[in-house]
Amino acid sequence: MTMTQLIVLAIVQGLTEFLPVSSSGHLVLVPSIFGWTDQGLVFDVAVHFGSLIAVCIYFREDVTGLLRGVAAILTGNMKAKDAHLVWCLGFGTIPAAIAGLAFAGWIAANLRDPMVLVYTLAGYGALMAAADRFAPSRKSIADVGILDGVLIGFAQALALIPGTSRSGVTITAGRLLGFARQDAAKFSFLLSVPVILLASIYEAVILITGDVPVTWENLLVAVLITAVVAYISIEFFMRFVSVIGLLPFAIYRILLAVLIIYVFS
Repeated sequence: MTMTQLIVLAIVQGLTEFLPVSSSGHLVLVPSIFGWTDQGLVFDVAVHFGSLIAVCIYFREDVTGLLRGVAAILTGNMKAKDAHLVWCLGFGTIPAAIAGLAFAGWIAANLRDPMVLVYTLAGYGALMAAADRFAPSRKSIADVGILDGVLIGFAQALALIPGTSRSGVTITAGRLLGFARQDAAKFSFLLSVPVILLASIYEAVILITGDVPVTWENLLVAVLITAVVAYISIEFFMRFVSVIGLLPFAIYRILLAVLIIYVFS
């Protein structure tokens, strides 16, 4: 991977990881358009870690509360105030973790294709628009329960398929469950923390124990670019969604699906 490819793809990852437009879809599409080879495990480790840094810094107060909740649970205080959200996020992480272990390899080998993106981008885009338009907004993140976490977690497992969008499908699930836009987005982003952390650890172990050559300077550049761009992306989205909603992102997804059909069919 050249430095130009690394910078472009790190920017793409940072922009799209937390916007409901599918980062995995864009990371399939951009190399396909330019004829680049697969970015490889080193890049995946870097951008996942960069995304994790961004979301933890932006939601630092909430993440601090989650750490207090984990500490309370470990000391036997299962019903502490901060522990409840930890349980919700923990149960919500299980479906994606199981699905990732079971199907990630098969999906990477068989579904990283631009034409798969047509169906996932357009289909989930239409569902996101409908949910945002017609679902009530009666619940906040303070009302989230274990069942909400599990149901949103099952939606998150679908994001293994390129083009689905982890943030898009979990925010859509949150809206269908009656959460307000910002609260659905906030829970979605907090739910990403354990998933991205697990993915980073898993990929890092493979990287360390394998024979994949690592250029540490490139790794650091990808981490920093992804973290900075992802932070800006989260800041933009949290402000934008409260005022405008999710419809522009749904329209973008559908237009992108049409463009893919035109370019690759």
